[in-house]
Amino acid sequence: MPAYSVKVIDADIGHHRIVIVPPSIAAEVGLCGGCKARVRFDGRETTALVAIDPSMKEKVVTICRWFWEEIGKPEKVDLHPHVIPQSVRYIKEKLRGKRLGYEEIYTIIKDVVDGVLTDTEIAAFIAAQESVGMDINEMIHLTKAMVETGVKIDFDRPVYDMHSIGGVPGNSKVSIVAVPTVAAMEVFIPKTSSRAITSPAGTADTMEVFANVEFGLDELKELARKTYGFIVWGGTLNLAPADDILIRVEYQLMADPLSQMIASILSKKISMGVQNLLIDIPVGREAKVESLEKGRELASIFTQVGQGLGLSMRVALTYGGQPIGYAVGPALEAREALQTLLGNGPMSVREKATALAGLVLEMAGVAPRGAGKATAKEILASGKSYEAFRRMIEAQGGNPDIKPEDIPVGAHRAEITAPMDGYVTGVYNRAITLIARAAGAPHDKGAGTLLHVKRGHKVKKGDVLLEIYSNSETRLDEALKVASKVRPITIEGMLLETYPEEI
Repeated sequence: MPAYSVKVIDADIGHHRIVIVPPSIAAEVGLCGGCKARVRFDGRETTALVAIDPSMKEKVVTICRWFWEEIGKPEKVDLHPHVIPQSVRYIKEKLRGKRLGYEEIYTIIKDVVDGVLTDTEIAAFIAAQESVGMDINEMIHLTKAMVETGVKIDFDRPVYDMHSIGGVPGNSKVSIVAVPTVAAMEVFIPKTSSRAITSPAGTADTMEVFANVEFGLDELKELARKTYGFIVWGGTLNLAPADDILIRVEYQLMADPLSQMIASILSKKISMGVQNLLIDIPVGREAKVESLEKGRELASIFTQVGQGLGLSMRVALTYGGQPIGYAVGPALEAREALQTLLGNGPMSVREKATALAGLVLEMAGVAPRGAGKATAKEILASGKSYEAFRRMIEAQGGNPDIKPEDIPVGAHRAEITAPMDGYVTGVYNRAITLIARAAGAPHDKGAGTLLHVKRGHKVKKGDVLLEIYSNSETRLDEALKVASKVRPITIEGMLLETYPEEI
């Protein structure tokens, strides 16, 4: 089979692997429009969908630039008809309820990383985890396979980290406060974070408001020489690279199966050389985990999987019944985090950040067991957390002198006001998330929501309950439509009903 020259175009089609060929190549190789082809280059292979362009006369294979760069910028490629890989058979077996061994799971994950599996086949693997589930051994196998198909960093010193399973709007700002609080005590905490999957802001999205979060491995080691803590996105480091591919498909499905969530978190941490890990599980109505009983079950699973992989684990169950703080969305949360580091900020942000930082300080032996939170509060109040954060921002290429008011938020704003006098009886996580995402978060950094009230607050008719921000008027209108349907905040007066209804 001849090798064909590559033509690169700059069309943005998202992260879809597509090759465009003339009818002459399609006939020569035996390809049809919409079918899959094996694309071979420099001793490697991936899978792509085929598009046939009848207007093309030259025998070249046209590839979008991102795909071309991802496969190493080859000058020529070979095309071959697609053959169903063994990994697809394993995915089908999992869909039927079979427990998979390490070699079977490794084959699936390697094919994900190598681009052999299409998004549809990856979606089937995610669906299998969602519907059938995995046992502890399968989760260990999945995590290990995700680590082994990427690179692993060794920092030559004890490495600590913390990670929240999320599910509560406003949660991304907590690490912005907690990580520098730990680093201020010279405990090494190189935090890799994900971008948002189903939330309005991931920690990496919020940190990116302050500084660069995308670094190569050598740059990361240089960061470690400059500061005891940093917050970066793991997607550019080739750490458990299957994770970012799986997350992209999960995002499209709005799915986050338990086994994949655990493997995603633990594989990134192990790849970063983490030996000591704190997991935060928010618990409450409309959080990912709605009861303490379920929280304890999940804590047990995390601990078993983590210990099975050699990690020293601690799990914290935290309150997740309403948003953390008042701001939701990258820029709005960045403002609130910085306000907290400067000595202000909402009590819920201070309480959660110092509680988690305190547990890490206990794990590191810096604070006695049971005294970590008090130690963390002292560090935050003294200004040491803020100074550590300034060092982090500077090391990551940002402006360490930035003030909360310097952070731009959405240019367009709308208010939702109280329809009556009364008390706030509910602030709903899912509704707030839907509104913030409809406004454009997290892709629009300035989009999101700013709460003015929490559960239990007294309000008067006309008081502002919630502000919505966006850099798009169309998006803002869409967010208002969503808000009118989902009831993000409920208010009740003291008088609920009267009988009889008519006199």
